[in-house]
Amino acid sequence: MSLTVSRPELLDGDSDALFRQAVHDSLGFAVRLQEIRNRLGEVIGLSGPAYSILIAIEHLADSGEVGVSRVSDHLHLSGAFVTIEITKLVKAGLVTKTPDPEDGRRVILRVTDKAHGLLTELSETQRPVNDTIFAGLDAKQFRQFAEIIASLVAGTEESLALLRFMAEQRRRQA
Repeated sequence: MSLTVSRPELLDGDSDALFRQAVHDSLGFAVRLQEIRNRLGEVIGLSGPAYSILIAIEHLADSGEVGVSRVSDHLHLSGAFVTIEITKLVKAGLVTKTPDPEDGRRVILRVTDKAHGLLTELSETQRPVNDTIFAGLDAKQFRQFAEIIASLVAGTEESLALLRFMAEQRRRQA
């Protein structure tokens, strides 16, 4: 079987089996994490993505004004997708949009009291679920995990750009 990686750090001797297992485990973790997010959203009547966007707006507001681009960057989602979901949240009375007084092209997003109440209520469900997800990690391991996952997100962005480039090269050669 051909190797799927070439970096020595990713190989176990001359095998990529550990790498492949780590990727499969990561995919399983990601799928389950998305399902948990979807179900948490359902508890308060939202889709998983809408729930993630709502909670991101609430948490990001602790460190300054929140706009669409800040939410999309934070969640690693496209600005267009975030805009669509925010429109739904505004219609549901969970988010307000006000024009940015310094830049009329931007809007400032805030969660409403209604949304804050729903998120506070949800935290009773959220805490034990999140505690269970990460029960296998001590404080040091969790901090390492958080740093590692952040660096891997950046690597996936670069990998997607590489894949697009390689696909374009193949298309031109065909």
